Amino acid sequence: MTGSDGTGKDKLEKSRSEWRRLLAPEEYAVLFEEATERPFTHPLNQEKRSGTFVCAACGLPLFNSLAKFESGTGWPSFTQPIEGSIETKTDFKLILPRTEYRCRRCGGHQGHVFNDGPAPAGQRWCNNGVALRFVPEGDPLPKLRT
Repeated sequence: MTGSDGTGKDKLEKSRSEWRRLLAPEEYAVLFEEATERPFTHPLNQEKRSGTFVCAACGLPLFNSLAKFESGTGWPSFTQPIEGSIETKTDFKLILPRTEYRCRRCGGHQGHVFNDGPAPAGQRWCNNGVALRFVPEGDPLPKLRT
């Protein structure tokens, strides 16, 4: 079910049981239970081609490959998301506050943003690889999940 949010990017609302049925167990764990994959385990950490990184749950484009950089952390890292694709909130799970970010459309957990990235913005959007899919430049973006 979708609901209009007034921005042209409708929210996608599904129950946890629906997401569990649609996604691989490791995708569901990260996207909807806020798990974290082990560092240096996902192939998207090494992805160097031009293209677009989309949400693994709903297909919304989240990052352009031009924003990707090697952070040395073991997770795909970006300098900035595609405008309007991400929602943030403060997360206190590790005692100290961090900024968690989620896909704006489906609410799937992607990762955390830190202030230790490269200039000019100095941000590192640290993403779980399993929460993304990569679409090479020239290939059509997937149809958004409904």
